[in-house]
Amino acid sequence: MAPDDEGAAGGRAATRRLILLLGLSCFAGALASRVTDPFVVSMSEEFRAQPESVALLASAFAVPFALVQPVLGPVGDALGKRRVIRAALCLLAVFTLLAPFAPDLASLAVLRGLSGAAAGGVMPLSLATVGDAVPMRERQVALSRLIVFAIAGQVGGGALAGVLAPFLGWRGVLGLCGAVALAAVALMVFVPPPGPPEPRRRFEPVGALRRYRMLLKLPAARVLYASVLAEGVFVFGAFPYFAPVLEARGQGGVLEAGLAVAAFGCGGFLFAALARTLLARIGQGRMVVLGGALAALALAGLGAAPSAAVFVAAGLVLGLGFYMVHNTIQTRVTEVAPEARGSAVALHAFHFYVGQSLGPVAVGVAGGLLGPGAAFALAGAGMLALGLRLGRR
Repeated sequence: MAPDDEGAAGGRAATRRLILLLGLSCFAGALASRVTDPFVVSMSEEFRAQPESVALLASAFAVPFALVQPVLGPVGDALGKRRVIRAALCLLAVFTLLAPFAPDLASLAVLRGLSGAAAGGVMPLSLATVGDAVPMRERQVALSRLIVFAIAGQVGGGALAGVLAPFLGWRGVLGLCGAVALAAVALMVFVPPPGPPEPRRRFEPVGALRRYRMLLKLPAARVLYASVLAEGVFVFGAFPYFAPVLEARGQGGVLEAGLAVAAFGCGGFLFAALARTLLARIGQGRMVVLGGALAALALAGLGAAPSAAVFVAAGLVLGLGFYMVHNTIQTRVTEVAPEARGSAVALHAFHFYVGQSLGPVAVGVAGGLLGPGAAFALAGAGMLALGLRLGRR
């Protein structure tokens, strides 16, 4: 084998190892995100609280995840992204392992909030680390592989809770999530990701604010941040209404809604399998337009599905279309400001979670005025417009 070929093969092996290690970290971070959802009823009985109060544990995790992004991005740029990921995983393991010992709901909510803040230091900085290490021509495929681990964590957390609930209860399941995070810490310490040593600079808050102002002045960055906020509204705004829509039609309820959400995750796996082929055959621009069109078709299908089977199938198509668009935005964000990549990706994650927070309100208002079918169709039209807009760039 020629030296150039050996170097290329070594580079590919290093990239695979990097994605595997960061992917396992993202899996650990995502696993704990929705794991309390199936335990709302049992927790409300144990803590003698209203189910609505217990359901806010999901928000207790998600809100700090979003709010910590503007801080952790520049911290990663200054101190080293891999260092911050290791520290975040360590804190996630500690807080998640402490959660099973919470004596009351308030204590558990605090620990879930701290866990969410720690998890916020894993996925966005992992994306930025891949952006540092992988050339642009290969980056979108590499990021699609990383997404697989995060999706597996999100889907697996709910599945793990459902399967193990009769045996371990919520305390045991949370403890298991903490153990997974601890294992990820051990991997990152004893089998560190490949790459040159990261420089360490002093963190300067004033400099961080200056970088954010610089990013928000870039027209390309503003388009990407507005786009990821919009897709958070259009796609994730529909999720809370899956079960009520199915129940109102007599097509099922919680089970069928859960299957549709799981199918959405499977759509992400399908995209990861097809990403290289799609990029090679139709290119990034056409792929993002196709993704917007598929998402629009799927959302319209959710709004008019004649059966639960069609509803679940629409969830699969929605996942495929969404990740075509979302992965493209992620890839472009990693290149919008290479000298401040951690900050750029953190701002991306912040806008995405803001969109997810606003989405249920927007879709709920539209559904109240026009009906849920029309609200889903409007969200679909928004995704189609978004795909067309990004495809032209």
